[in-house]
Amino acid sequence: MASVAAQLARDRCSALGIGSNKNPAKYLNQDYEELWAQCLASGTLFEDPTFPAAQSSLGVNDLGPKSEKVQGLIWKRPAEIKENPQFINEGANRADVRQGSLGDCWLLCSIASLTLNEECLNRVVPVEQSFDTNYAGIFHFKFWQYGQWVDVVVDDRLPTKKGKLLFVKSTSACEFWSALLEKAYAKLNGSYEALKGGIPLEALEDFTGGVGELHYFENAPKNLFQILSNALKAKSLVTCSSKSDAGTGEIVVSTNVVKNHAYSVTGAEEVKHYGRQEELLFFMTPGTQNGTGAPEWNEVDLELRDQLNLQCDDGETWMPFSAFLVEFYRVEICHLNLDNVCGKHKWCLTGFNGKWTLGVNAGGCRGRETFWTNPQFRINLEDPDSQSRGDGGKPCCTLLVSLMQKERRRKKPQGEDLLRIGYYIYKLGKDFFKKNKDAARLDFYKNHREVSNRFLLPIGNYVIIPTTYNPCEEADFFLRVISEKNAKALEIGNGVEANLFEPLANSAPILEPQNGCEGSDEEEQREEFSVEDLRMALNKKLKRNTAIRSDGFSLRTCREMINLMDMDSTGTLSAEEYQILCKKLEHYMKIFLEVDTNHSGTIDAHEMGNALQRAGFHLNTRIQEILVPRYVSDNLSINFEDFIACLIRLETLFKMFNILDADKSGKISLTLSEWLCAALI
Repeated sequence: MASVAAQLARDRCSALGIGSNKNPAKYLNQDYEELWAQCLASGTLFEDPTFPAAQSSLGVNDLGPKSEKVQGLIWKRPAEIKENPQFINEGANRADVRQGSLGDCWLLCSIASLTLNEECLNRVVPVEQSFDTNYAGIFHFKFWQYGQWVDVVVDDRLPTKKGKLLFVKSTSACEFWSALLEKAYAKLNGSYEALKGGIPLEALEDFTGGVGELHYFENAPKNLFQILSNALKAKSLVTCSSKSDAGTGEIVVSTNVVKNHAYSVTGAEEVKHYGRQEELLFFMTPGTQNGTGAPEWNEVDLELRDQLNLQCDDGETWMPFSAFLVEFYRVEICHLNLDNVCGKHKWCLTGFNGKWTLGVNAGGCRGRETFWTNPQFRINLEDPDSQSRGDGGKPCCTLLVSLMQKERRRKKPQGEDLLRIGYYIYKLGKDFFKKNKDAARLDFYKNHREVSNRFLLPIGNYVIIPTTYNPCEEADFFLRVISEKNAKALEIGNGVEANLFEPLANSAPILEPQNGCEGSDEEEQREEFSVEDLRMALNKKLKRNTAIRSDGFSLRTCREMINLMDMDSTGTLSAEEYQILCKKLEHYMKIFLEVDTNHSGTIDAHEMGNALQRAGFHLNTRIQEILVPRYVSDNLSINFEDFIACLIRLETLFKMFNILDADKSGKISLTLSEWLCAALI
């Protein structure tokens, strides 16, 4: 219940503009300005209760309490580590990021790349912070998280061993911005241990809110060098990863490349070498001091080298692009704004937060019986790109689709790794799942936080279906759809409405007497039915119905029925109300039998959506996600009584809302007392 309210609160904050980079959401409801002022007023240094200087903030396995890495660890504030500490000393740059013992070079590579863009750096790392003026032991950093910006507060107690920082550090011993940034990112992801292992693109997107592209060299586009050159000229952030040899760890090979390491790409230039054009790539590893360029660089004309202003120092290394393709295996590009994705155009972005839920829409990949239950997002491509053409010169639309799985890194120390995710794009038409080939899709399911690709599609209506590879895998996701022209994207089935079945007391029965609720038992010849009377009467009827397998209705379900029908607050049903209820139950019983095609006495959870629609309830995915754990059993099925209880409860809630919505605006306003009275029904 509380989690649902929290999500609704977040949605309302987002609608009010909270979560933009200028007005970030307060992570864990911690307000930096308020906490800072409180510490100054009390003369105390901030201690963060949500990410304390304790074992819980380190981890459970590699950094667990029995790990050798944490033996002798002491949490210290910067002033206890170095005299006259500085937040930033002579500007933040890539030399400020030196790896410690955590194994998060992917993150440090991203931090080093971030320093190449001052605007982005100053947004993530607010520069007004200091160990001097109004110091209170509290710092804050801003990160992008699945469509919104959040402000993360930390105290400045850092893990040390023998008086030295255990994790990231700066080449300047008195500088601490990078160590505190790492701590804030660890807090965002649950622990320091959660930061072990990853790809730089993940952090780059969290630092910028940018759009990512990832290219593996075995299937990279032929114009990859040009893509990299254009991206770097557009000030996109680019990283690369070197190959690894099994069991060798990080070793330096003859080309001065460290195996199994992440690098920042900082330049891509074509130069003349012995009369022919040579493609050279410029990169560096975070925290290094000295680099060596490839031999070809020394033979390039000095005037051209001066013009390019690249001197191969501070850890910077050049090599021919052909050699780069041998030593490395992947590059990651983070476009900092939509105009850089595919050219100098105005691009449109639509984002959706969704969830794969067991028993609702965790359908798995194509070919699975439950594939059709996956979330679906409709895209209407009406206006073709200015210049894009497809087969036969037909006008087309460029579409970039990015799918992220959320919060998996936080669960990594508990053994919940990334799921394999992907998506399909279908052109809409009758029975398009069964009869039509997908119009586009990812080539492979990947266990990355994000999978993305560009597509060139003819104008028309499409549906995007994000999936996990296996069915019944639960995860939250964030889907971004980017197009040159307005794509009019929306989530299918996002509306909420009910067309309720309302029988009259004297209407004819829907089922035959031997199958339904008709009869002349003494229990039915009452003028008034208490909850116990109702249970006895209905259960006798159920026993006569051979088509329904049921142990009968419980008192709790019968109370729900009385709550639905009792308009005069007597706590009982009149004979007329009882008759109407019986007709309603007959209607719902017929739906249950239609959906229970194998006559098992239960219906599968993934069929619940169809059953609800037949009963007149059109519910969005979020509502169905709440219904499943309440009414569906552990084996993902729902029996007859729980099915009826669910429908009765839904009908009660819809009727309550309609009564309270006097002006039919679709909104109601309640006092706390009114809310409690309504919710406790």
